[in-house]
Amino acid sequence: MKICSLLSSSSSEGGGPVMSGKAWWFIHAVAATAVAAGAHAVIRRHRSGLRGRVVGIIPARFASSRFQGKPLVEILGKPMIQRTWERAKLATTLDHVVVATDDEKIAECCRGFGADVVMTSESCRNGTERCNEALQKLEKKYDIVVNIQGDEPLIEPEIIDGVVKALQRAPDAVFSTAVTSLKPEDGFDPNRVKCVVDNRGYAIYFSRGLIPYNKSGKVNPNFPYMLHLGIQSYTTKFLKIYPELPPSPLQLEEDLEQLKVLENGYKMKFFKCLKRLECFQVLQDGKSGCVDFKYSRLDWLFVRQLIENGVEFQGGGTQDGQVIKVDHEAHGVDIPEDVAKIESLMRERNIY
Repeated sequence: MKICSLLSSSSSEGGGPVMSGKAWWFIHAVAATAVAAGAHAVIRRHRSGLRGRVVGIIPARFASSRFQGKPLVEILGKPMIQRTWERAKLATTLDHVVVATDDEKIAECCRGFGADVVMTSESCRNGTERCNEALQKLEKKYDIVVNIQGDEPLIEPEIIDGVVKALQRAPDAVFSTAVTSLKPEDGFDPNRVKCVVDNRGYAIYFSRGLIPYNKSGKVNPNFPYMLHLGIQSYTTKFLKIYPELPPSPLQLEEDLEQLKVLENGYKMKFFKCLKRLECFQVLQDGKSGCVDFKYSRLDWLFVRQLIENGVEFQGGGTQDGQVIKVDHEAHGVDIPEDVAKIESLMRERNIY
């Protein structure tokens, strides 16, 4: 129904149309709805701490003891750094995506496929420091920075969005990251970083050992152990001080940099998903054939049992995301020959 049709055809003394009672209530309702929507937007911005502008930074370096020149290795005809950049661009929460590098070959390559590049110094000790330096050189101001590993050409955009939204919804947190399910057979693998979370979704601890650890000394196949995924996001204020925090005893003992965040009393929010990243650096499985899904308030074991019994979950409104059935394969590439694994996976998924 058009608003103009609600106006009476009769005229007032001034010759203008006369508004009927129905029209008055209709327009009043529309105005009230608009005001309410605006108020909710303000409330959402307030709750997120006004963390509205988000930049994704992909740190990339040429020198690597495990795989020199890895960002430039071709995967089905495209450099790996381009694959990662294209996936990151699919994330809906990112206002801007840039590559941060100290290498001219990488920079030239990235500019060639349309990426914005920030040159950083060779003295950066890790990706976090490179992200911080790149942030200082950007003209625009941002509230959140997402550190996207350059060796993840199949990174899920939903996971990027998940860690951003987790940080936006937790004004008392300065850092967010993602966790997923840990397969029982990986329980004692020190390359699989495990983590425990409180009932509000905040990090309690990370370890290369199995946590929690029971008295039997064995993996409990019925317990939902969690695996840490490497993606991280920070508030810009925290990123400026994060590299300057001195190494902490727990960090040094576990060789996990994120522990100094917790050890210094800062809060870290988890995005809970059960959808892995195919990472060139960390995951070293062959075919796993297991089923993972995102979850929030639903009971983890109950939902897993339903999936194993053939129940299909096509999405559902939970606070932290949807419940999604995912068949995944995890691959690790530490040497050039391993590139063939990821290419085979991409062909199977029709990703070109």
